[in-house]
Amino acid sequence: MATLRVNGHEHFTVLEPRTSLLDALREHLHLTGTKKGCDQGGCGACTVWVDNRRVLSCLTLALAAEGREITTIEGVADGEDLHPMQRAFLEADGFQCGYCTPGQIMSAIKCVEEGHAESDAETAEWMSGNICRCAAYQNIREAVRSGRDAMREADGERP
Repeated sequence: MATLRVNGHEHFTVLEPRTSLLDALREHLHLTGTKKGCDQGGCGACTVWVDNRRVLSCLTLALAAEGREITTIEGVADGEDLHPMQRAFLEADGFQCGYCTPGQIMSAIKCVEEGHAESDAETAEWMSGNICRCAAYQNIREAVRSGRDAMREADGERP
């Protein structure tokens, strides 16, 4: 029996020792916002936060995350109130097919919080592990800029 704390809630489930965090989230907890892209750590579609740090959930064993705080895209909004970065992605049309969007948003929020979104070049570098097969990078960078400014305004900072 494993206990995973996801989006502020404890979940009890039986997992094989080799189950990835991605598979535990999607198949055992039915949280399907986190996407399985390459399943090899190369695309970033499976990006979640463990103890407030970005991780590739396809490369993380679920049992290694036991006792730690896991946040998925489902846990970013406050009820019906979207996170500023989620709103920015919608407003900037920062997606095409949308498959990579959850991982892009999870990384974008952390890039801003880590101070790695001051320029488009810096954002591109720090989000280089998040691949968009549709090549919507121009709109993604616009969304990150807008989301960064909105996050700063929400925190009482100057954008």
